[in-house]
Amino acid sequence: MSLEQKTPGQIQREEEENRKKMKRLAKGGGVEGRLPMKRLFRQRAHANVLSDHELEYPRSPAEMDWTPFYPDFSENSGKKVEIVDIGCGYGGLTVALGPHFPDSLVLGMEIRMQVTDYLKEKIQAIRYRAEHEEPVTGGYKNISVLRMNCQKFLPNFFEKGQLTKMFFCFPDPHFKARKHKNRIVTGTLASEYAYFIQPHGRLYTITDVEELHLWMAETLDKHPLFRRLSRDEEAKDICVALMTNETEEGKKVARNGGKKFTACYERLPDPAK
Repeated sequence: MSLEQKTPGQIQREEEENRKKMKRLAKGGGVEGRLPMKRLFRQRAHANVLSDHELEYPRSPAEMDWTPFYPDFSENSGKKVEIVDIGCGYGGLTVALGPHFPDSLVLGMEIRMQVTDYLKEKIQAIRYRAEHEEPVTGGYKNISVLRMNCQKFLPNFFEKGQLTKMFFCFPDPHFKARKHKNRIVTGTLASEYAYFIQPHGRLYTITDVEELHLWMAETLDKHPLFRRLSRDEEAKDICVALMTNETEEGKKVARNGGKKFTACYERLPDPAK
């Protein structure tokens, strides 16, 4: 197709692809296992969750094509995303979960474009390393990242009872009272999460803000489809250790001598009708 025959949209998309390629080469990410430089992907910590951010999303989960995200798992394999890291940031937990759950597809979900781009490059690099330098079970081929607004579009991506684990690690506290409605855990959203998590699946929360921890725990404690795990149950769950120690925010809190507060829940079976 000649330049004259291309639509303005096609030309714009090609130019954007070229810019991304040049950016990738300049930053070294995904090239022969070299990790991207995080400082080149910095973006403000919080984003407006009320905005659509010009995101693309399917009309229903049945219309979502996951093969570009997990190219080693064909569409006919029957595998679906089971583990989601909501607001995954730079992907510390998403990456750590991969080898621990090699038979499950793990998805990091992040609203910030620059941060999502970083994690995409990072995943490409560690896949290369796993294949050529440091063989790892699963080779990190079961992890991926998607840019999206989790507070608005989860029903477009996931079916009822599809997920086994959901993580909410160091979410935006939204300190002002008028902003509490924007928090990632509310009564309404808790019901939505219960819809996606299969019975006996788990929901995990961690924060360094005690007031937010109490808010999330109180909200989930009140929900009839969630049962809070005991401290002994949390201690036996490898996922609690991973989200405590592997996220960038968790490491920063540890360096600064701060406290981390966890509250984890089992999704109870639906009541008998």
